[in-house]
Amino acid sequence: MKLISWNVNGLRAIVGKNFMEVFNALDADFFCLQETKLQEGQIELDLPGYYQYWNYAVKKGYSGTAIFTKHEPISVRYGLGIDEHDQEGRVITLEYPEFFVITCYTPNSQSELKRLDYRMSWEEAFRLYLLELNQEKPVILCGDLNVAHQNIDLKNWKTNQKNAGFTPEEREKFGILLESGFVDTFRHFYPDTEGIYSWWSYRFNARKNNAGWRIDYFLTSKDIIDRLVDAKIHTEITGSDHCPVELTIQ
Repeated sequence: MKLISWNVNGLRAIVGKNFMEVFNALDADFFCLQETKLQEGQIELDLPGYYQYWNYAVKKGYSGTAIFTKHEPISVRYGLGIDEHDQEGRVITLEYPEFFVITCYTPNSQSELKRLDYRMSWEEAFRLYLLELNQEKPVILCGDLNVAHQNIDLKNWKTNQKNAGFTPEEREKFGILLESGFVDTFRHFYPDTEGIYSWWSYRFNARKNNAGWRIDYFLTSKDIIDRLVDAKIHTEITGSDHCPVELTIQ
């Protein structure tokens, strides 16, 4: 079973570029999107053989997630069930007999960390949500989690320690999530690999110079670690400031 996660940074824009070409070439069982930046009715995708699930932000042209899957779920949940956190279309959960698949677009702490306090309350609420699901059956979580966990997960770690996505607070929350029973699948297979990133700023020729960050993830419950086959980061695929990440699981 192949799963893909991609922050497309505006689905309508990338559909005008290479989205369908990438979608068809990767041929995933689950194709999860973040930052779709649209409202219901603003786009129609013809994806034969796929069920489509969308979560839109209240604010127009902002945030948003989607999952396209070949496998019809038992149930679908949008958000965390907490009004404070469910205005921005950030989470979709699909339930299957043996597992949950979740896509998430974690809130960015923003410049000058003006949203860090909100981010901390989101992190705790989201972790508790995942733990509740994990008590029922294993969880497969993907998405733009907006944090580089370790120094090797970004090019210029020394100069970014006070910036959104690499603050001690955000990194600590990610570590607590892993300690709660989850595994970072890319690091499971490639614990020491450096220079592989999933996001590059549009400024300063960052992608050309590979001055990137690894902030897009597949996490799974530790219970199913023996079913993991491989994890990939498709750095060769352009079209967004993020590239797709992949998980293959038995």
